[in-house]
Amino acid sequence: MMKKGILLLVVLGLLVVTGEVRAQVGEDTLVATMSSEPGEASMSAEEATAAAVQEVKPPKDDLTEPKEAKTRLERVLDSKEVGQLGVANFLQVAIRRAVSNGVPANTIVLMMLFPLVAALIAAARHVVGLHGFGIFTPAVIAVAFLATGVTVGVILFGGILLMATLARMVMRKLKLPSLPRMALLIWFVSMGVLGLMLASPWLRLEGLVKISIFPILLLILLVETFIEVQITTTLKTALVMTGQTLLLALLSFLVMSTQGLQEWVLLNPEIAVVAIVVLDVLIGRYDGLRLLERWRFRKLLER
Repeated sequence: MMKKGILLLVVLGLLVVTGEVRAQVGEDTLVATMSSEPGEASMSAEEATAAAVQEVKPPKDDLTEPKEAKTRLERVLDSKEVGQLGVANFLQVAIRRAVSNGVPANTIVLMMLFPLVAALIAAARHVVGLHGFGIFTPAVIAVAFLATGVTVGVILFGGILLMATLARMVMRKLKLPSLPRMALLIWFVSMGVLGLMLASPWLRLEGLVKISIFPILLLILLVETFIEVQITTTLKTALVMTGQTLLLALLSFLVMSTQGLQEWVLLNPEIAVVAIVVLDVLIGRYDGLRLLERWRFRKLLER
């Protein structure tokens, strides 16, 4: 019995010792695991950061790779071969040499389309019967619209005319001479344009934020013509002429901004120059009633 008890105690002791060893091994394993996980996490975090930095880092400029620096109109010029210099292509050769020496192709196109726009405005005046502020004023407004965009240009045009009208009402009481009155008028208009530009971020007019001084000055210079029309005629007549001027400017803008017409004029400058001259002569040869007059007196013409 005694031997059996001693043997039982030995077995129980072995079981206890074995359990403690297993527990100690489990704790060591857990501690090792816990101590190794932060290291592995930190390593993976460092690797992820390095990978992210490598992805975000912008690539260096490769000077050996050619860059696309030509504009659309310059690429249009390159698409057509001119051949040897002759009477039929002397303008094409001159334009290509000028562009290769740094003259902007869009400026050349604009200078060639400007006479066409003037001819169309003359036709609208002489044949149709629209009475705007002459020929030069709608054409210049169309160029300003090309620089600003239609929406921003119309808003700017309307704001300038509104400020000019209000300023003229205020200056009636001052009774100033002509030149000081015009200088004060320009001050009013300039402050109005400045206020419109300062308010453009809240009005969400991004085109007005980035606008240059060139189209603004063009539109401001037209104020004098508008005021002179108001002085010599009534306000209603001035507003009607202003509306017709704006209509002619929008039509001119559509003509000048047509890409197909731009490319055709640039590739066929000799034909374009001669065609504009012929169009001007044909407009001058017209001596009948204007279209608006025919509509106005249609009842009398039917008799």
